Amino acid sequence: MGYLELRFPPPLGGVTIGAVMWVAASLPPIWPPSSFVHLSAGVILLVIGVAIALSAVISFRRAQTTVNPLKPETSTSLVSTGIFARTRNPMYLGMLIGLLAWALYLAFPPALLGPVAFALYITRFQIIPEERVMHSLFGSAFSEYSRRVRRWL
Repeated sequence: MGYLELRFPPPLGGVTIGAVMWVAASLPPIWPPSSFVHLSAGVILLVIGVAIALSAVISFRRAQTTVNPLKPETSTSLVSTGIFARTRNPMYLGMLIGLLAWALYLAFPPALLGPVAFALYITRFQIIPEERVMHSLFGSAFSEYSRRVRRWL
C-alpha cells in the first residue's frame, strides 16, 4: 500500500480541491461571472450530487455497516442495492458532481480541472485500496458485484 492510501478523509480532499478551484477562479474571468444559467446548472448538479451521496449513506446505515472511509476493514456487509446497484462509489460520485457544480458556479473553465484531479486522486488513494479490502472481506461476492456494477457510472 502507498503512503497516501486511506490516509485522508475523502471530503477533506474534495473541500481542498474546491478551495483551490475558488482561488484559481479569483483570477480575471475568461467569461462573464456566474450568470443565471451557471447558477441554475450549478444548483441542479449540487442537488443531484447531494442526493446521490445521501442515498448511499442511508443504504450503509440500513445495512448497519461503516461509512468511515479510512477504516474499510470494519465493513460488516457488502451493500449492492439501491444506488449501489448503479455505481460502486456513490458517495465519491456525489462529491465529484458537487465539484462540477462548483466549477460551473465559478464560471472559470480551468476550474473544471478540479473535478478531474479529485477523480484521479480518489480513485488511486481511496477507491482502489477500499476495493482491495472489500475483496479480502467479501471475496467472490465482491468480484461478482464489481463485474456487474461500474466503479463510477
